[in-house]
Amino acid sequence: MSADTRRIALLQMTTGIDPAANAAAMVRAVDEAAGEGAAMLFTPEMSGLLDRERARGSRHVVAEDANPVLAAVRDAAAKAGIWVHIGSLAVEAEDGARWANRAFVIDPAGKIAARYDKIHMFDVDLASGETWRESAAYRPGEAVVTVEGTPLGRLGLAICYDVRFPALFEELGRRRCDAIAIPAAFTVPTGRAHWHLMQRARAVEASAFVIAAAQAGRHDDGRETYGHSLVIDPWGEVLLDLGDAAEREGVLGYAEIDLARIAEVRGQVPSLANRRPIPTSVQP
Repeated sequence: MSADTRRIALLQMTTGIDPAANAAAMVRAVDEAAGEGAAMLFTPEMSGLLDRERARGSRHVVAEDANPVLAAVRDAAAKAGIWVHIGSLAVEAEDGARWANRAFVIDPAGKIAARYDKIHMFDVDLASGETWRESAAYRPGEAVVTVEGTPLGRLGLAICYDVRFPALFEELGRRRCDAIAIPAAFTVPTGRAHWHLMQRARAVEASAFVIAAAQAGRHDDGRETYGHSLVIDPWGEVLLDLGDAAEREGVLGYAEIDLARIAEVRGQVPSLANRRPIPTSVQP
């Protein structure tokens, strides 16, 4: 492995309605990833709890400083000496109103290096009959977040439905992110149609690695998610695809990230450097 190469791990989960069981799966993954030489572990959106019955799930949604899943993963990261990106957890928002769908970056000392609240809420009626109203319970985030000093350099943060909104990724590209994490719990119909297409497009647009840990399989609350956790290089090449593998304790996959590839791609296609403001006024 060259000096520019970093090994990362992705945990593909079938998160259920018991936070203790989900936390245990994440802690096992932290230990295994560290043992396999990974510098950083990435988990999916809603790693700690996935429950569409909000009355039942609400008793587990607490402030981040009281969240047992977050505490367990922070402790495991500190013991293993590994970075962890928790794709997201449901936590009480600080204003006491709705909840936040919040990602966390944990450093090898177990400290929170960054937080990101999902900006775009998944409010849709699918042709399959599925209806989702994320905004009924969750407050949208208001800030673009990047974090310095990770094993992958400058890491940009996004969550699931965010992937459909190019303006966010234009800003992450403007900030010259080396990698972007896009954890998800994609539905099967939208996943089949758009998952690979959009993740590859975001990597190419930002000339950055994209790491997308995903939920997979049939969950305790009856939903089904697409899986296919991905690692994509800045040229749009798929380095890892975990398929639709689903296990209650999670599926771990590994990828080697060559950071030198970022400068190589940006030298070949300098789209970030060539970017110009787009006129918004209508011309006669």
